[in-house]
Amino acid sequence: MEKSYPGSRLVRLTIGDITRGPADVIVNAANSALAGGGGVDGAIHRAGGPSIMKELSAIRRKIGSCPTGSAVATGAGELPARWVFHAVGPIFRGGEHGEADQLASCYQTCLRMADEREAASIHFPSISTGAYGYPVADAAEVALETVAKHIVKPETSLREIVFVLFDQKSYNAYAKKFQKW
Repeated sequence: MEKSYPGSRLVRLTIGDITRGPADVIVNAANSALAGGGGVDGAIHRAGGPSIMKELSAIRRKIGSCPTGSAVATGAGELPARWVFHAVGPIFRGGEHGEADQLASCYQTCLRMADEREAASIHFPSISTGAYGYPVADAAEVALETVAKHIVKPETSLREIVFVLFDQKSYNAYAKKFQKW
């Protein structure tokens, strides 16, 4: 499923493995310790090789941890990308603790970082919906709304934003929000 925007810009949903599709930027759903983990984080580190973790170790030595709602950039190692943005989404605690704002901040930060690097394409997973427990439908609404506000900015370098979703259930939740959008 996809939607075109003025200026040859495209937002697309797909089911698949985020480590396989070529993009300027692949976004990793990271933890604040930037120490690797399971899910998307584990897949990116396995596919990208040890150079990504080596860069993250250097970043950790400089900054300690990465705050929720923020992101850091590394090279992409062996992935078919130029950069990996390691975004730290919120742990869902019922939705009354600023989780939506923190999640939107993850996407905003990655979109800004992509523009700073003049990236043309970025691939996002569904941030915070795995181990962090964010309801997929709610996360989809935040993600799609944030991207919709960004893709229409005339100054953005991005031409393609893709949500690479892990399974049919996540895809369906995003597609339902996408159709209303």
